[in-house]
Amino acid sequence: MKTFTFKTNINCGGCIAKVTPFMDAVEGISSWNVDTTNKNKILTVVSDGITESKIIETVKEAGFNIESVSE
Repeated sequence: MKTFTFKTNINCGGCIAKVTPFMDAVEGISSWNVDTTNKNKILTVVSDGITESKIIETVKEAGFNIESVSE
């Protein structure tokens, strides 16, 4: 399993509620969470087969900005 991290503008519980159906509907995610206390609103995704580009596409579909963070 691979872990991806992203900088987002998912900054509150309402935002998380909005993105949850999109993230839960996509195949290949073992788990995900957003650290809304971090100034960069870091989204961490543990992949169970999903690609980085598919995660970015999914979050953008939900209406949020996202960019990859190099580890």
